[in-house]
Amino acid sequence: MYIPKAFRQDDLATLHKLMRECSFATLITQQDGTPLATHLPFILDAERGPYGTLFGHIARANSQWHTFEEGQEALVIFQGPHAYITPSWYEAKLAVPTWNYAVVHAYGVPRLIEDKTVLSGLLQTLVQTYEAGFETPWTFELLPDDYVQKMMQGIIGFEIPISRLEGKFKLSQNRPESDQVRVAVALSDNQDELSTGVAALMKSPK
Repeated sequence: MYIPKAFRQDDLATLHKLMRECSFATLITQQDGTPLATHLPFILDAERGPYGTLFGHIARANSQWHTFEEGQEALVIFQGPHAYITPSWYEAKLAVPTWNYAVVHAYGVPRLIEDKTVLSGLLQTLVQTYEAGFETPWTFELLPDDYVQKMMQGIIGFEIPISRLEGKFKLSQNRPESDQVRVAVALSDNQDELSTGVAALMKSPK
């Protein structure tokens, strides 16, 4: 990923925070020279490995999982908030439109999870993570065990030990501080979730 120095984000805690908050990500691999992409929820274990380990599962009918057996590097893209930036928010008259955004690229070689107990634990963690915000969280205990086992036959679990991380937080750092303030205020006033998300990143400590 092309990352000008002003936009590079190397702080591991900051990268992990975005990966957790924007955990529905894009998994990209190649098969016979053709790019393949699948959109999946991921779980990050920040304590496993120097950059953490990602866990997920994919439909068995999705041929992309066969690329895991080839030992090739995969890319997982975590897209954070993003927003259009109009030059009318700048003090200078000579300026052009742009886009502010935050994104993290995680690289690593996927490994299949073939142990059914481990896969079951991964699914439990996924459910617990994404059900946590509900007043009455749904659990696997509501389903018959034979039904759960049958459904598990239709998926492939995998893990990706992260070998490197790239973070790009393009937040008007190349503009004068006065412009940065004006942009953050304007985005806050927009009231849509993506714009306010960018504004919050711009206002957070660098």
